[in-house]
Amino acid sequence: MTGHTTARQRLTAELLDALRTDGGVRVVTGEPGCGRTTFLDHAARLHRAGPVRHLRADQVHELDDTLRTATAADPVLLCVDDAHLWDAPARATLARTAARIREAGVRAALLVTVPDHRRVAPELADLPVLRLGPLTPADAALLVRDAADEAVDPAVREELITAAEGNPALLLALVRRLSPAQLSGRRALPPSLVTGEVLAEVAGDRLPDDPGGLPLTTAAAARVTGEEDADEELVLRACPSAIDEPLPDLLTRGEGRLRFRSALMLRAVYATAPPGHRRAAHLALAEAATEPDELLPLLHRSWAATGPAPAMAASLTGAATDPACTAPPALRRRALTRAADLTPDGAERARRHLAAAQQALLAGHTADALRLLEQARGRSAPASVRGGAELLRGAVLLADGPVEDARESFLLAADLLPPPAAARATLAAADAAWSAGDPTACLSALAPTRTPPTLPLAEACVRVPRSGTPTAPAAPAAGRDATAPRTAYTPPTSPPPPNGTMPTNPVPDGDPSRDHRDGLRAVLLARFDLAAAPLRRVVDNGLRGSDPDLLLRSAAAALMLGDVTSARRAGARALAAARTSGSAALEPRALEYLAYAELRAGRHQLARTHAEEGLHTAARAGQRNTAAHHHAVLALAASIEGEADLVAEHAEAALRTARRHGLAQAATLAHWAAARADLGAGRPREAAQRLGPLVLPGARRGHFAVWMLAVPCFVEATASAGRPQHAAAVVESFALWAACGADPQAPSQLLRCRALLAAPDSADELYRRALDRHDDTAGDFERARTELLYGKWLRRRRRLREARTRLEEARLGFERCGARLWAQQAAAELRAGGAAPAAAPAASPGAGDLARLTPQQLRIARYVAEGATNREVALSLSVSTRTVDYHLRNVFATLGLRSRVELVRLVEQEEKTGARL
Repeated sequence: MTGHTTARQRLTAELLDALRTDGGVRVVTGEPGCGRTTFLDHAARLHRAGPVRHLRADQVHELDDTLRTATAADPVLLCVDDAHLWDAPARATLARTAARIREAGVRAALLVTVPDHRRVAPELADLPVLRLGPLTPADAALLVRDAADEAVDPAVREELITAAEGNPALLLALVRRLSPAQLSGRRALPPSLVTGEVLAEVAGDRLPDDPGGLPLTTAAAARVTGEEDADEELVLRACPSAIDEPLPDLLTRGEGRLRFRSALMLRAVYATAPPGHRRAAHLALAEAATEPDELLPLLHRSWAATGPAPAMAASLTGAATDPACTAPPALRRRALTRAADLTPDGAERARRHLAAAQQALLAGHTADALRLLEQARGRSAPASVRGGAELLRGAVLLADGPVEDARESFLLAADLLPPPAAARATLAAADAAWSAGDPTACLSALAPTRTPPTLPLAEACVRVPRSGTPTAPAAPAAGRDATAPRTAYTPPTSPPPPNGTMPTNPVPDGDPSRDHRDGLRAVLLARFDLAAAPLRRVVDNGLRGSDPDLLLRSAAAALMLGDVTSARRAGARALAAARTSGSAALEPRALEYLAYAELRAGRHQLARTHAEEGLHTAARAGQRNTAAHHHAVLALAASIEGEADLVAEHAEAALRTARRHGLAQAATLAHWAAARADLGAGRPREAAQRLGPLVLPGARRGHFAVWMLAVPCFVEATASAGRPQHAAAVVESFALWAACGADPQAPSQLLRCRALLAAPDSADELYRRALDRHDDTAGDFERARTELLYGKWLRRRRRLREARTRLEEARLGFERCGARLWAQQAAAELRAGGAAPAAAPAASPGAGDLARLTPQQLRIARYVAEGATNREVALSLSVSTRTVDYHLRNVFATLGLRSRVELVRLVEQEEKTGARL
């Protein structure tokens, strides 16, 4: 992989940097084929600070001399490959050398490699371990490219990467197995890419001579469930001869579970066993089950079958689709896939593939879902099955693909499905059009006949109903603080019935899909008089039950109504329901609604917490589009806290996906976050330049439901930059938005905007009225912004006593919500008016140093004090290692520290004295 910086290479560089700084030892381990030797060689090439010694067992007596030659200016790197092959005395000498390096601070580093598919030798068991995990998909793609003699078809590359499960040696073996025609996609791939022969080649002589007994039974139990371990009690009942035997070296136990030390060895033991032995292991596991009629024992019996087995397939399908079934979606997907494999009838097989794809999507396995959908979309499949497949394909693309493609899949599904499911598909198409920022397509999908609306959206944006009451512009009328109604489609929580039609969710008092469609269409046409009733029914219906799909609809409708309390309730319950049912695909979406609801409520730190968790769940579920929205939330939260580097990082992450997949909404939010960071840093001219294209009329205006939310920032930026005339027109549009009542903050923000643009004789009253309206809403940040602007206005008119009161209130409000840079602005204004900011309460002796850090620096300091590496901190906070490095350097500089040890001591000291971290 020459010329590319891979995750492994970055990990090597970080490790060497840590070893060079402090000296140290690492035992580098991983499963067979993980690349331990390659990692060691790369570390040796990167170590340029001093000499490198590769040691063999017969050279162990030279270690003392080598360490004596090491100096601070010329540290030595000792490399030992496959130390498990050394004899016990040589390993003991190696362990003593490691102890000297660790305890005496010798300027040397020691890297030792051992495999992890067997127990680590006792001499090395206490040394710190660095485990090489699977390759990232990006690194695996580079390896495929470099290993193939010609270009590899993207679909073939994805198949290879998925089959190899991140193991470099297995991936290379698979590439070598395919012909150039197969690699290029001109010829079909073999039915099974990973065979016992290939696994035996990678595992080599590490496979046991007799793979039967407990290892095979454990492997059979784990392979059926798809998990990394197996129920020890079940396995021992199925293999009673192993009860009194010592545990094989390949296995380990803990908390009632048996697992292989290496995932590759699990696959190899199972695949290389004779077919008859595998069938016997599955039958034994089925007979050992305490509930023989449940899904898992049926699945084991199905793997003992050979050839088509219609009766077994029907039993599996019935068990997997039983509403009383408590099995997680991943296990149901495996059962339905196995049922399809055993089904001779083509149409019935397609139905079962569709049902399996649905469960794969719920489990968060999008790649599996797409592969299964390809088998369900054939021309021989019934129209209802093809429609269901398009519906699910659209859902996959909506979460992780071009949203325009998702819309087309949903519309095709609507043409193929019967009316109840067709309505669901058209609502999903509107959702996709909303994400793409296409209001005309959104209205077209929502129309009963799916024809373009007769009322142009531009007219709807400024329409005044006959009653004379102004309504919100259609663009921002969704009222969701940038939350589009992204609830038009979520995968059902139960599989489709065997006839292939998509299920509907029974709800008392009306059809939630129709209510959501009617309410959303009315919102887009600025008819809030018609939108409130159906949207309220959607909220109430969802909150009556525990269906995560309906709860997500409820959250979206509540946000459109400006009912933040109901939105938070619905989002929290949807998250709990998704976790209870094992629906991994719904967790990121539920966390997204919770994050947006907290932003709407002015609790941006809670929003940040939900978005950080949502980012992790979206990555696990393969939902890059949902991850982009979480990045946007994190950018918005960081823009309040004044962390410019985090704003830039999260905004760029959101924009990368937004540009590739057409996410106009996420893109607008990211740009808004960057502009708000400029405003907080005292750069109003730059903020106005960023916001102008978003909020002013024209082709570059931001997403139709989001741009209005950025208007208060634009007005403040233009006024502060001395160009208030540029904002006058958008304030009038914002007035229509504030009048609709969907955003509790909008009325006070409107009064603040008018005050910024008003003549001196009327601005005072407008600021006071704005502050009065803030009393009706939660959230310190917006109120503090009004206090700050009012204080500035008063100071410039030499009303210094009043100004100090307002500015001090603003400073305290910003500090309460963690808006550090904004608080600094208020403090600077206080000093300019001749008053120093009020002193903070005195801390207890020796405590409070950490209070000088920013919120992100505090988080990083806490993780580091707990022993996390920079890479682990980056993964926990969903940021890059470079960002962690940057913050940690600032932490050390701010606190006057020189090492992590000093940071640990400081954190422990402040915790003992009760200082808040």
